[in-house]
Amino acid sequence: MTPKSEDELARLIREADGPLRITGGGTRMTRASDGETLSTSALSGVTLYEPGALTLVAQAGTPVAEIEAALDAEGQMLAFEPMDHRGLLGTSGTPTIGGVVAANVSGPRRVSSVGACRDSLLGVRFVDGSGTLVKNGGRVMKNVTGYDLTKLMAGSFGTLGVLTEVALKVLPRKPATAVLLREGLDDETAITALCRALGSPYEVTGAAHLQRGLDGAPVTMIRLEGSEASTAYRSDALCRNLAEFGPFTIERDPGRTRDCWRDVRDVAPFHDRAGDIWRLSVKPTDAPAIVAAFEGAEAVYDWGGGLIWLCVPEGTDADRVRRALAGANGHVTFVRRTATGNRFHPAAPAVAALQAGLRHRFDPRGILNPGLMG
Repeated sequence: MTPKSEDELARLIREADGPLRITGGGTRMTRASDGETLSTSALSGVTLYEPGALTLVAQAGTPVAEIEAALDAEGQMLAFEPMDHRGLLGTSGTPTIGGVVAANVSGPRRVSSVGACRDSLLGVRFVDGSGTLVKNGGRVMKNVTGYDLTKLMAGSFGTLGVLTEVALKVLPRKPATAVLLREGLDDETAITALCRALGSPYEVTGAAHLQRGLDGAPVTMIRLEGSEASTAYRSDALCRNLAEFGPFTIERDPGRTRDCWRDVRDVAPFHDRAGDIWRLSVKPTDAPAIVAAFEGAEAVYDWGGGLIWLCVPEGTDADRVRRALAGANGHVTFVRRTATGNRFHPAAPAVAALQAGLRHRFDPRGILNPGLMG
């Protein structure tokens, strides 16, 4: 089913007599719920773009590439740097803005002041499980009022409602980028350096460590963005601040800096590697020890070590991965896995009860992506 309007979508949900599998461009989910497929791909198009107000409104099925092209023409960007999952998951299709919001997809810039995808959301329109159209938030930054269903929908993976339209805050694109690079650091030293950089006053917008860079050696990467003069000053000052970790080189070429952060964003080191892939959110200083517990594993650390993309041998027991986080107060989600099982980390009883209550309120028949989030 591919509705072409909100009214048609609402009717299809009202008339549904079984579970519905909600999809956008079909690029982000390797294990979806059972049920008849309901796609939002025909609900497409930018309906409002005001560069001067830094706001954009688009229907849920609008391709991310179309939105980025419109923003690029005005020297603007999506602040939260959404990942393209196709290389990692081996999927095809076209990433859509509704899928980005539904999964709260947030890239390397998440570690900076811009925050996650949900922090750029101004408003949403969606159809809940009873077929009712719900509107929340607004189309300008000063008009977000009432119950914050907008942020609730970000990361709900279509279990509370089917998004039809999203309103986003956008930002001017930075004119210059400088990337500090240091090869050969072990994981613990690299994470210490990244934490030092993130705690500095130099406004870091990316902090990553790859165990296997382009030439096969470990590489530690720190990104600074802004005006030419600002990035030049801050990058030189940060190199001095990190001198105890050895000499950093500074890459300023726009093409190369863009490509290296796209590789971090899309987890390019794992595109050509077999194995199960897990996404771990942890305290950065706990990250190296967690990774070291898995023999034969490879890690890509983002967000200064707070986000670990972990590639482990196929068939690695899910409980073993989750046990590795015991005492670390983190959580884990499987991204690419040969075995079946719950994709998400089991919630604490109080949180699980809250989630169940929300699902019952927004989807009383339990037909929207049932079982996807537990």
